[in-house]
Amino acid sequence: MAHLTPLLAFRWSPRAFDPGAELSPDEAASLLEAARWAPSADNAQPWRFAVGHREDETWKRILVNLPEEDQRWAHRAAVLLLAAHVTAPAVEASGVDGTAGRHPGPDSRAAYDLGQAVAHLTVQATALGLHVRQLLEIDRAGLTTDLELPADVRPYAVVAVGQLGDPLSLPADLLADETALRRRRPLADLLLTP
Repeated sequence: MAHLTPLLAFRWSPRAFDPGAELSPDEAASLLEAARWAPSADNAQPWRFAVGHREDETWKRILVNLPEEDQRWAHRAAVLLLAAHVTAPAVEASGVDGTAGRHPGPDSRAAYDLGQAVAHLTVQATALGLHVRQLLEIDRAGLTTDLELPADVRPYAVVAVGQLGDPLSLPADLLADETALRRRRPLADLLLTP
């Protein structure tokens, strides 16, 4: 395997979070600062975050909009963070060859940029000795209502952040996945050309 920085090599997405560990204000600020410095098309920085610390109102509103399956472990995370992006209409543009074409619209770019911001946040969390698990199966309409989000903000993912906890604290059906070896496809499977 090619050399990989430990920040990436040792990153993983647990479900077992320490229910007694808290995120300090400095740690939370550091995560958000890492997201803030992510690459962004036209420097639009379309990402928006709602940060809920364990048991505060924002945390509770985020938690209830997760599937019950995920609530079983997510309630132990120190922070539940809603990752959202600002929406905008798609833009018609001319292609490179002068023909009319459709470039990725602002919403596509915003979702891509949000992904980069969350990735930067994830790497920073690893540097701080924290763990992150990202969730896409969320009740977006419920989050919009419960967090009173502006009309142009689209909830996209929820990020659970915290200290690693005891995997034996998880429900039995999640334990096998939690303790299994990490696996990735071989690099050759990811390449479109030989």
